[in-house]
Formats: sequence, structure tokens, C-alpha cells
Amino acid sequence: MTQYTKNPDVIATLSPEEFYVTQESGTERPGTGKLLGNNEPGIYVDIVSGEPLFASADKYESGCGWPSFTKPLVTEFVEELQDATLGMMRTEVRSKHGDSHLGHVFPDGPADRGGLRYCINSASLRFVHRDDMDAEGYGKFIDQVEDVA
Repeated sequence: MTQYTKNPDVIATLSPEEFYVTQESGTERPGTGKLLGNNEPGIYVDIVSGEPLFASADKYESGCGWPSFTKPLVTEFVEELQDATLGMMRTEVRSKHGDSHLGHVFPDGPADRGGLRYCINSASLRFVHRDDMDAEGYGKFIDQVEDVA
């Protein structure tokens, strides 16, 4: 079984924005994330630990300015914590092993897909295309990614 950890060597290579988002619980500006418009089949993993977090089949356009997902790929790898910053109560989403800040989850997602909207910063994610999943050790998740059209 693959072990995922908060890797200091990877943290040292993060861009300033990736570091700000994942290590300092920051937020990228809406509409600027590199993965916002990505519609390719594959999975999204924690940029620090490599934990598989979300599948492209669960990504949708919510109009909020950040990549949105209806559910985690591996529930145990996504931790939800109460966040009272900015004068409001929200639910923060962090990766379990990498302890990376990912974004927040809200109860305004598509009702027919569970009703949740995982609003996630692109800067906290690395996309692994379906064609590369097996070679990168994520082959067991291919059945959770839509077929290439």
C-alpha cells in the first residue's frame, strides 16, 4: 500500500502561490487557477503528498471561480474542519497525510449528486491524466474516471 506523507523536499519546490495556499491556508484569486477549466479525464492529487483526492468524473462547473467537485475520490484522505476565519463558519478541507489546505466544502452543490460543492484551490492540486494513472501508481482508481470520448 502506498504511503503518503508531508514531504519537505516537495514543499521546498512549491511556487509562492502553492506554498501560500497549502501551507498557510491561503486562497488563490477566483478564476485564476490552472485547473479550473481542465476537462480532461483523470484524478487530482495533493501537490505535497500525492494523495488521490478527486476524480474528473466528479468535477463540475459551479461558477464559483475555483474547481468544484461533488465528492472526494478517497473519503479517508480528505479531512473536514470547522473554520471560523473571515467572520463566518465554514468547513475547511485538508488532505489527511499532506496536511495541505485544499479549500472548503459547501452544501450548495448539485442535489442529484449529493448536494455538496468541494471548492478547491488549483494551487493545492496536481492533475494526473487517465493515460498516466497506471504508470504513476494510481491504476486502481481508473475505474472511477470517465472513459475517454
